[in-house]
Amino acid sequence: MEETAQQDLVFLELRQKLQSGLVFIRSDAVRDDADVKIESKQGSVLSVQTPDRTYRVKLAPAVSLLETSCQRSPGNTQHGSHFRLRLKVEQPTEAPCSVIGQLRVDVTYSFLCQSCGAMVLQDRTFGRVLPLPNGNWNALVDDWCCHPDPFANKKLLPRDGDCLVGDTFLLLARDSSCEQTLVREESSRQNASAEKRSSKRVMVSCRSCSAALGEEVTAEVLKFYITEILVKPREDGECDIAQLSLVSEPSSERQRFLERTLAARLVELSSAQSIFRFSIQTPDDKAVILLWLLNTDALVASFPDAAARGDSFISADEVHQSCWAAQAVKVLYILCSDSKLQDVVDVWEKDISVHPLPLPQSSCEELQKLLMSSTSRLPAFLRCMNSYQVAYMQM
Repeated sequence: MEETAQQDLVFLELRQKLQSGLVFIRSDAVRDDADVKIESKQGSVLSVQTPDRTYRVKLAPAVSLLETSCQRSPGNTQHGSHFRLRLKVEQPTEAPCSVIGQLRVDVTYSFLCQSCGAMVLQDRTFGRVLPLPNGNWNALVDDWCCHPDPFANKKLLPRDGDCLVGDTFLLLARDSSCEQTLVREESSRQNASAEKRSSKRVMVSCRSCSAALGEEVTAEVLKFYITEILVKPREDGECDIAQLSLVSEPSSERQRFLERTLAARLVELSSAQSIFRFSIQTPDDKAVILLWLLNTDALVASFPDAAARGDSFISADEVHQSCWAAQAVKVLYILCSDSKLQDVVDVWEKDISVHPLPLPQSSCEELQKLLMSSTSRLPAFLRCMNSYQVAYMQM
């Protein structure tokens, strides 16, 4: 397969805070840059006109193009045409909150399996929603305490009515309803520390579809990963499950949910704790992906070959395609399985500023595929930055 076989025909990246953006048009979509016209129509609609068709991108309501600001960048003629433009941004679009960012006290929630929509926990009202220490807190204990570690071999566990919030999971007290909705399954756990200690881990799965949702911390406490559950506030006395069912293409719906959930959480952590480098790990502390968060204010849109070949909309004798510019974060990443980059992985593992984010093994694998798919769709010259791959995660 050729390098450009999977990339999009037209790709746009707009930076709201910098009020700038780029438009890339593949070489087989336009032969001469003079035939390309980029302008703003109907306020927040960006129009990219080529001899064959017009591509229209619906921007956020407060974002529009500054007329006559579009300039062609030199070079890149082998792969396509590259244009830079200036934007008018009245107010940057705010990033959506993750599930963790939305939880509040004295609100009744229901927890559902993300895979099938089955009820897992119903009518939970929390008197306390408290954050757990971040992933590196153990390494800082010596700097906090003048006596031996008072937290050694102790776990922070929720009481009834508590919800303890981790970086990627929730700790909740078990209740009697769990026996009807959840299934316990023991599995071996290999610790990635120097001692290489193995232990038993009790996984918690949905009884309806057998999807793994988290694990059992103690006999009375459950850990649910935010990538595996849906959290719905109860409205008008009941939880509307119908809105959460996955009706068409479950695999793409799952990918979209995972992408939104993780992107929103990365933005929250970077904003609250000034963290920008993350180590995506399995529950046994094995690093899978090294992730570097670059931009959180991007709007991206693209037109794949399939869209250009498919049915078009006809309007005023113009053949055009339309899409929305989605809010996204731009990341750099390295797959830890790449032996050629082991020196970079070693440096990250020793750096205390790298924030560990534990996820289920299946979610780590899904995230890896998601990132690689995003990279493959970018113009070839935008896919790499030094040793890192470039990807976008939509919110």
